[in-house]
Amino acid sequence: MLEAMRVATRGWIGRSLMTLVMGLIILSFMIWGIGDIFRNLGANTLAKVGDEEISTQAYREAYLTILQRLQRQARRTITNDEARMLGLDRQVLARLIGEAALNQEAVRLGLAVSDQEVARVIASDEMFKGANGGFDRQRFEQLLRDNGMTEKTFVHEQHDLLLRHMLTDAVVSGLTVPKILLEAIHMFQTEARDVDTFFLPVAAVGEIPAPTDDEIGKYFADRAQAYATPEHRKLLILALDPASLAGLQTIAPEDVRALYEAQKETRFTVPETRQVQQISFPDTASAAEARKKLDAGATFESLLADQKLTDKDADLGMLARKDMVDQKVADAAFALPDGGISQPIEGAFGTKIVRVTKIVPASVQPFETVEADLKKQLATDKARKEIASLHDKIEDLHSSGKTLAEVAEATGLKTRLIESITATGQDAKGAPVEDLPDAPTLLKAAFASDVGVDNDTLSLPQGGYLWFEVQGVDKARRRTLEEARPEVESAWRKDETSRKLALLAAQLVEQISDGKSLADVAREHGDLEIREIKDVTRADAQETAAAAGKGLAPNVVAQIFNVGVHGVGSAADGDGRIVFQVSDAKVPPFDPKAPDLVAISRETDRGLQEDVLAQYVASLQKDLGTKVNMQALGTATNSF
Repeated sequence: MLEAMRVATRGWIGRSLMTLVMGLIILSFMIWGIGDIFRNLGANTLAKVGDEEISTQAYREAYLTILQRLQRQARRTITNDEARMLGLDRQVLARLIGEAALNQEAVRLGLAVSDQEVARVIASDEMFKGANGGFDRQRFEQLLRDNGMTEKTFVHEQHDLLLRHMLTDAVVSGLTVPKILLEAIHMFQTEARDVDTFFLPVAAVGEIPAPTDDEIGKYFADRAQAYATPEHRKLLILALDPASLAGLQTIAPEDVRALYEAQKETRFTVPETRQVQQISFPDTASAAEARKKLDAGATFESLLADQKLTDKDADLGMLARKDMVDQKVADAAFALPDGGISQPIEGAFGTKIVRVTKIVPASVQPFETVEADLKKQLATDKARKEIASLHDKIEDLHSSGKTLAEVAEATGLKTRLIESITATGQDAKGAPVEDLPDAPTLLKAAFASDVGVDNDTLSLPQGGYLWFEVQGVDKARRRTLEEARPEVESAWRKDETSRKLALLAAQLVEQISDGKSLADVAREHGDLEIREIKDVTRADAQETAAAAGKGLAPNVVAQIFNVGVHGVGSAADGDGRIVFQVSDAKVPPFDPKAPDLVAISRETDRGLQEDVLAQYVASLQKDLGTKVNMQALGTATNSF
């Protein structure tokens, strides 16, 4: 549940868990045979890991949460059939099984986490931060409501999540890749080669004679489908959406000003923020004793030192009053002057003493800077209200037998005629048709319809509606050789030229490999220019020729590293080919403290740790015993 919010608090261990539940744990299903249908599970139990059961309802909630997130990312509906093809049903179950195994192991080991730590993690979560960078309680509560969770449930889930972190941190802590592997990676990524090259142009193979009837006939027959014409349709569409209607609205200036005044405090005011440090004490007496030390001349830093804390440990960040989880602490902190230290505070999570080290006063955005946005907002809101009545009017007119053109004329709206479009959105010339409203849905519906069919109204993702008529259909068909002959002959000639050029390049490569110099070969084939290119690296293959700055296309760079030092090769380059010989190869000294190598080391360490973590969780599942009712899984996913 609340998957997007939970991911934000997981860090790389959380990403590791998602990686293994989305892939590697599934492997354990096959290794230990837990993908079979198991009996002896309750009617509402989908799976059981050790003593912990995973209910059908918990699975449904997790499945729907992830499915809805995927739909938001894709900006379209994803059917259950599509989701199952992606393996979403098994992936979600694998995540729940992995978490259940880790939860039980954490309990067995007696791991615990304090309420204060849970509160600190929630308050520092990026997902819940407001415009000022601090914890925003209103945003926190809104996200909980949007995802159907109570604060109590979410805090409980975060508590379990932190316990799993403690366990997985212990498993992978200190795991690093061997130095020899880093050296190999360093060599692979930093090796730089010097090459001598010349460009073999198309002219080197001479004139290509026209193909015979048999040659062109066979070439066309092997590729006939490539010369077929796709089905084209003529569409008339009528879109009704807030954005298009907003431009037609008239908004009074006084309405804009009124909206600004109504929202100034909540939307356009940045509240006062304070940099707050906090020291926690086990009881009131300890806090009172610390306060006495301060009154006697001790410093806040000395109190930190007494508890073996640093400034970073005590720092709560730059916070507004509403961002602070404990309101008693917030009230005390916002009553202090800059540099002030509080009396002991009996807060919700224990006794505290806080210090304010910086104060940033509240500020308000002027009306002039937000006037245009507010006017657009009012126009869009007004348009949305009109959409419902316009929709009903259009539906009434359409159902009475009027065409879309007649409906548009009666309502003052405009239709759009698309003379020709394919199922993939291209016009008659193969260019994409621009600005189609919800193109995937429209094209799918239009190509499932026909001329004269009364089509269902489509709902637009951004709000609003879309009507369409199919006014003509030009069916797909295979063209004859005579119809496509100019294109076929051109393609044949290009392919034949490339084939002969590759053969010639192979011959030249063989000559150079046998001892002939690259310069002599280049001279014999038209006095071709020799280019010496230094410091070619594999990274150049990830860039375009222009970006690489060496005039080498990525495929050429790849081929350069497919041969040894002094090796010879060739690669296609535009219409011609590059012939090259590697003259030297250099590798910079291995420095494990170099920034690039440090980044590589972190990435490879992470990969190793994820692999070990996957094996650990899979082993827990095996030891605890995992049962899955696959029949219930199918029933659960089919019921959505």
